[in-house]
Amino acid sequence: MTYVLIAMIVLTAGAVVFALVRGLIAFANMEPDDVDADGITASHKKQNEMMFARIKYQAIAVVLVVVLLLLAGGQS
Repeated sequence: MTYVLIAMIVLTAGAVVFALVRGLIAFANMEPDDVDADGITASHKKQNEMMFARIKYQAIAVVLVVVLLLLAGGQS
């Protein structure tokens, strides 16, 4: 069971890095002229999406680490 949790933690950590990199790429490719009807640029939307995705994956990873620690503490 611990190996499955460790694999899941590694996968969610990879998802965190992926979301972070995509957010940074969106930040680097900002085009101020690409504005929608609300006055928000497409890159800002992408940055916000990636920020919320990163936070979501970080929360999942933290929960998995807590579960892993609880299981490891119960085995000793």
